[in-house]
Amino acid sequence: MQTADQARDRAQEIVARAVKAGADAADAVFHADASTDVSVRLGKLEDVGRSESEALGLRVFVGKRSASASTSDLSSDAMAVLVDRAIAMAREAPEDAWAGLAPEGRLMKGAPPMLDLDDGGDVAPEALRARAMEAEDAARAVPGVTNSEGGSASVGRSVMALATSHGFAGAYTVSSHGVSASVLAGSGGDMQRDYDYHSARHLHRLDAAADIGRRAGERAVARINPGRLASGMMPVVFDPRVGNSLLGHLVGAIAGSSITRKTSFLIDALGTAIFAAGITVRDDPHQPHGLRSHPFDGEGLPVGPVAIVDHGVLQTWLLDSASARQLGLEPTGHAGRGGGGAPGVSTSNLYFEPGIMPVATLIEDIVDGVYVNELIGMGVNGVTGDYSRGASGFRIQNGQITTPVAEFTIAGNLIDMFRQLTPANDLTFRYGINAPTLRVDGMTVASG
Repeated sequence: MQTADQARDRAQEIVARAVKAGADAADAVFHADASTDVSVRLGKLEDVGRSESEALGLRVFVGKRSASASTSDLSSDAMAVLVDRAIAMAREAPEDAWAGLAPEGRLMKGAPPMLDLDDGGDVAPEALRARAMEAEDAARAVPGVTNSEGGSASVGRSVMALATSHGFAGAYTVSSHGVSASVLAGSGGDMQRDYDYHSARHLHRLDAAADIGRRAGERAVARINPGRLASGMMPVVFDPRVGNSLLGHLVGAIAGSSITRKTSFLIDALGTAIFAAGITVRDDPHQPHGLRSHPFDGEGLPVGPVAIVDHGVLQTWLLDSASARQLGLEPTGHAGRGGGGAPGVSTSNLYFEPGIMPVATLIEDIVDGVYVNELIGMGVNGVTGDYSRGASGFRIQNGQITTPVAEFTIAGNLIDMFRQLTPANDLTFRYGINAPTLRVDGMTVASG
C-alpha cells in the first residue's frame, strides 16, 4: 500500500496535470486500502479474504462548470485519459454559481494534528482465525444458544490524500481492527438472533474476543419467547446501539444541502432550542484514535471540536463550501469526500454528552414502557420530521426491564422527540456516532 507521502504526491500530480491541460481549478482525492478478513462457523474455518484497492478521483472546474471522474488504473496513460475526460465533461456541464474550491484563506496550514490513528495494522491470518474462533466459542457456550451465524475478525489499513490547485496537499493513514459474533438461541419457530461487534484503530484497544462472543450469546438468549405490547402512548428507552440513529436524523436535517433545498424539518431552527436545556451534542474530529477522527475535511479545511447543540440550542448548520456560499455563510469544516464527485457533508466522532442519571434512575418511574434494542426499516420523513420504525426489545414495568417483546412500531415526530429526550450517564465510545441510553417520553407504540 502507498505511504502517506506517496498518496499525497499522486493527488498533487493529477491536479497539476489537470491545470496544465486547461482546467481553471481542480482537486483530487486518493484512497487506498488493504484488509484481511477471516470468518468461522460452528468451530470451522469458513473463509479467508484479502482485498487491496486504490482509487483516484479528480474534480475539475472550467469557469463555473465542473465535472468529476475517477479511476483505479494509476498508469500514466490512464491519468492522461482521466484528465481529458474530466475537462471535456466540465465544458459540457451546466453552470453552477455556488461550485468551487474552498476559500484559499481558510485552508489548513502547517502540520496536521497527531491523532494516533495507525498502529501498523499487521496481524497474521492465523491470529485472526484464533480471534474469530474465540468469539464464536464464547457465544456458543452461553446456555440457550442453539446455532451460529459465525464469528469473524479483520484487520486493515487505509491511506487518504487530498490535493487542490490553490495550495493544499495532505494525507494520513489509519488502521482498523474488528471482531464480531452472531448466534441464534431457542428452537423451532422461536429462534432469535443477536450479535455483538467491536472496532478499534489500535489492536490493544479492541475488546477481548471472548467478551464480544459472550455478549452476543447473552443478547440472543434474552430475546427468546418475545411477547406483544399493548398499543398506546408510553416512554421509549433507546439502547445505545440504536439511540445513536437519532443523531443521524439530526445530521440529515442540518446538512447544508437540506437547508439550501428547504427540505429539512429544522429549516428555521438555527439559534433556537431544539432539545431540553441539559442536552449538548458534540462533534470531535481530534479524538485520539477515534473511529472517525481526521486532520482535515474533504476540501482541505482545518477541523476541530464543536458543539453542534449547546445546552439544547442548535448552534450551526453543517456546511461544505458550496452550501456555505449559497447561504452567505462560512464553511464549517464538515465537507466529506468519497472516491469521486463533489463534496458532501459528514461528521466525525459525533455524540450526545452523557446526562447525570444512571440507567436505573432514568427508568425507575416508568410504570409501563419499552426498552428498544433493535430498529427495523427507515420510516423517517426528513421534511416533516415524522418518525415511524419497527422495533423489538423489552418491556419496562414498574421501573424494571422485564420480558422480551417484538413486532411493534414506535412513532412520533422528531421535533417532539428531541424536546422530550433525556440521556443517561452511560456514554461509551464504541461507534462512529455514539449515544448513552436515551429516554423519549410520549411516543406512540403500536403492536404488530
